[in-house]
Amino acid sequence: MTKALIVIDVQESFRTRPDWAEVSNPDIVGQVNRLVDLARAENDLVVWVLHSEPGSGGPFDPASGHVRLLDGLEPREGEPMLTKTAHNAFTTTNLQQTLTVRGVRDVLISGIRTEQCCETTARVGSDLGFGVTFVTDATATMPLKHWRTGAVMSTSDIIERTECALAGRFASIATVGELTGSSLTGS
Repeated sequence: MTKALIVIDVQESFRTRPDWAEVSNPDIVGQVNRLVDLARAENDLVVWVLHSEPGSGGPFDPASGHVRLLDGLEPREGEPMLTKTAHNAFTTTNLQQTLTVRGVRDVLISGIRTEQCCETTARVGSDLGFGVTFVTDATATMPLKHWRTGAVMSTSDIIERTECALAGRFASIATVGELTGSSLTGS
């Protein structure tokens, strides 16, 4: 086993927020499941990661009941389920050890938010020496409001910026179709 699919924060917490109505990829579960099927068929590791903010009282507080995978995602026995409290999936988990012990050298990144937890995980993974493939259409994000001007960055602009920042520096960029050899977008 030299590859792993990392599924980051595809969790109910996001669906409880008002900005979910503007999500860039309403079929995130379908796209992630296509990658999960591919990884399992190739005997690659699938790692599930959830974001948690204990004591925050918000949707990422485990007490809310929303820190769980979105319906339709089904981890199998033996697939690690990690809980993080940082933006990337490495810093507050044993992800690096989990991958290293299993001989993983390359990771595929998928999940929610494209520019936040997914991008940050890709950057850290690259810095740790992993080959990183960022599967943009298996990520999702919502529009971002500029903290000072109030201008709103669209999801397509966020995705384009993320791909530009990562490509050739921290990751290769791929689509689900390119990886699965299919042009289908959701089944």
